[in-house]
Amino acid sequence: MKKILFVDHEKCVGCRSCETACSLYHEDMCRNSASRIQVLKWEKEGIDLPTVCQQCEKPMCREVCPVGAPYRDEATGAMLVDYEICLGCRMCMAGCPFGAIMWDDAEHKVQKCDLCGGEPKCVRFCEPKAVDYVRHTAAVLAKKRAIGARYSELLSKYGE
Repeated sequence: MKKILFVDHEKCVGCRSCETACSLYHEDMCRNSASRIQVLKWEKEGIDLPTVCQQCEKPMCREVCPVGAPYRDEATGAMLVDYEICLGCRMCMAGCPFGAIMWDDAEHKVQKCDLCGGEPKCVRFCEPKAVDYVRHTAAVLAKKRAIGARYSELLSKYGE
């Protein structure tokens, strides 16, 4: 059974350890802007919201890509990007309903969560367990949908 990243924003304390772990793993440096998980912060409201690819069953990133660069890794279930054919047009960014695909100015390419090959580093270093890697079950999906609805509500209320 596949596993998914499960984010519970109510547990997030805004420490950004997940971003640091991700950037260290992928970039060999602390460059949180290149992290595949991003913590959106609303200081005044006291809200910290980890945002990461949801590895959608029907990925809009793949649907909108003119060359089909996003593809699913069969071993992990992660949506990956084939950089050999990626045009850098950023349509996948526009298509992602969660805003979980970022543009890396330093590398001049899109960045998204690849689940670290099945061992997500963000999970290992998230002390409050706001990010977890769990089996893909109906109960988890129901909770994930509820959190997604809350996420959407927060973005509508506090988003730019």
